[in-house]
Amino acid sequence: MIRLPRSILVVAVTLALALGTSGCAKRPAVAVATAPAPIGAATPPAAEPARPEPAAAPVPRPAPAEFGPNDALRMIHFEFDKADIRPDDASILEANARWLSDNPGHIVLVQGHCDERGTNEYNLALGERRARSAMNFLVAQGVASARFTVVSYGEERPLCREESETCWAQNRRAMFFIRPQ
Repeated sequence: MIRLPRSILVVAVTLALALGTSGCAKRPAVAVATAPAPIGAATPPAAEPARPEPAAAPVPRPAPAEFGPNDALRMIHFEFDKADIRPDDASILEANARWLSDNPGHIVLVQGHCDERGTNEYNLALGERRARSAMNFLVAQGVASARFTVVSYGEERPLCREESETCWAQNRRAMFFIRPQ
């Protein structure tokens, strides 16, 4: 067996690690070159500057006060600090989707709500995620996304005001309201 001095061994290992971790470039560099116009060539006429397209007017969304309840559309509930659709609530949303598909002349307001735990800002964001989660489920069932308006009330509109898990569970919800188009 050949015995190398320790300093050469350290340098060899360091070099091998450096080469192994740096690797090769994934893609070769591409240089873009432009050639000058030939001398004496006619310059093309200047193109008329492009005019920006007028921005499409935003579709006005109805105010939440314009929507009303409908007994056919049932609310769903959520676990603490979650916006996932629970299996039992999926069947409720499927029934809601069937009603909405059978009644295409209505637009839908989805309200997201939370219990009182958490900051106002956090609960508004969580209520938004809950409303969007419910809306996305309905859209996946074939209801057009253009029919929805989403609003979060966070903890501002509780159904129950007691400080208990049973009460808080009632407040963690998404509710559905409709308005004729």
